[in-house]
Amino acid sequence: MAVQAWTIRDALAEDAAAACARLAEIGYSQIELFGVTDRLDALVAATTGAGLSVPSIHAGLLSLPDDAAVAEVFAAAQALGAGTVIDPFYSKEIWTDADEVAAAAERLNRIAALGAANGLQIGYHNHDFELSSKLGDRPALEVFAEQLDPQVALEVDTYWAQVGGVDAPELLRRLGARVKLIHAKDGDLSLDNTAQTALGHGRMDVPAVAAAVAELGSVHTVVVELDDTSGDIWQAVTDSLPYARQTFGIAPAAGSAAATGGAE
Repeated sequence: MAVQAWTIRDALAEDAAAACARLAEIGYSQIELFGVTDRLDALVAATTGAGLSVPSIHAGLLSLPDDAAVAEVFAAAQALGAGTVIDPFYSKEIWTDADEVAAAAERLNRIAALGAANGLQIGYHNHDFELSSKLGDRPALEVFAEQLDPQVALEVDTYWAQVGGVDAPELLRRLGARVKLIHAKDGDLSLDNTAQTALGHGRMDVPAVAAAVAELGSVHTVVVELDDTSGDIWQAVTDSLPYARQTFGIAPAAGSAAATGGAE
């Protein structure tokens, strides 16, 4: 179980150490970070101090200007102990153009080879538009995935996939074993970020997603995320954890508050 740091971005910007400590107190043992090259030392100190591991980070690899910038991201990932670097967003405009999608896949494949040489797996995370955009009669994300090297991972944001017009559990099954991480979120299935909720409090069929994840057997990290909410973000993060653990069948990490009998 991890939390995407974007969920608590305001608290993290204000006091990274306090924000990470609060996640640990709630019962989380992992955090998926973003913006790591801008504040690497602070994030290393904050996560280490709170006892949080960093399984993955987000970085806009496809938008970086050159290999030197890519190498800087790789160095940051290694400093944080992350094994996976996920590109979280690529230009919304390209996903209706087959040639642009193919070029993006080719570039990510090349970056993935560089990552592998540095002990890192590279991946891609979707929003809604990669699914609502079609190439022929197929979602662009699926066409893109077919052109990726097998070493490239997918982090499927199941909520945005559903909002994009596909059945998220069936998408997971079609994408198969290259899905290594998922974003688990809930809400009213609209584009309104403030309508997102704690897991189990919205319209998303999270149990069906969990069943598909179990079938795949390839997913190593379930990441809780809210892009925004109209309620209290920390309450949503807190409420999501026991629901996610029960629904996805994830035991508390050894040494966590829940594992040792402490509060969630």
